[in-house]
Amino acid sequence: MDLAEIWRVMRRRWYVLLPGLLLTAALTTAVHLLIPVEYQSQSTVTLLNSSKATEAFDGNPFLSTQASLTGMADGLARNLNSDGAKADLKALGVTGKHEVKIADNAQGPFMWLTVTGTDPAAVLKSDELLAGYADKRLKEFQTQQSVAPEAMIRMATIVPPQKPQAQTKTRLQYIVMVGALGFVLSLVAVFFVEARRRTPRGKNRPAPAGTPTAAAAPVPVPVGAAPAATDETMALRTVGPGGAGAT
Repeated sequence: MDLAEIWRVMRRRWYVLLPGLLLTAALTTAVHLLIPVEYQSQSTVTLLNSSKATEAFDGNPFLSTQASLTGMADGLARNLNSDGAKADLKALGVTGKHEVKIADNAQGPFMWLTVTGTDPAAVLKSDELLAGYADKRLKEFQTQQSVAPEAMIRMATIVPPQKPQAQTKTRLQYIVMVGALGFVLSLVAVFFVEARRRTPRGKNRPAPAGTPTAAAAPVPVPVGAAPAATDETMALRTVGPGGAGAT
């Protein structure tokens, strides 16, 4: 079946295709309306060495880096993603979903603080609250270990919480998936109806005039055998030459 034949079938069964396409359009519109647009805000922070450790560098913390800072960043990120931290952040007014992780391809203890939600203003506010909570948790960790204030690791903001950006990829994927599935099912219904309505080739078709039937087909006679008696021969045997019945 080529494209021309497919097009002819679609035109012939338009009454099946049209409702399917209308239903597909309604479903894609419903997905567009029911799945809200999500917004995302992200900030970047880094961990700095203590003021005591930077005395040899004239107090410049960016000249004093240690591998232990990256380990501390990883531990802090895990704590901020825990259930306990989620409960604390919710009590502080953080809405939506938050995520904390070491920045991709980071050359140091850089962390990404990300918040995702449906309200842009609430997302921005939540990202600011998350940054403040992260700094607080970092100080609490060190206080629990009785670290002197001048020896504590510090946190600095590299990129403040950014203006929330719309994340439309997920909703677009659902819309495309529903639209493609609806179109395919509509075509399947069209060809199903076409197959049911089309008469099979050779079925219920009258035979051409003059074609011998099975009853009228001649019966082959074996070689050397007497020919079978026909209807005329039987009538002569019964009536006789004179027209009277045979004796």
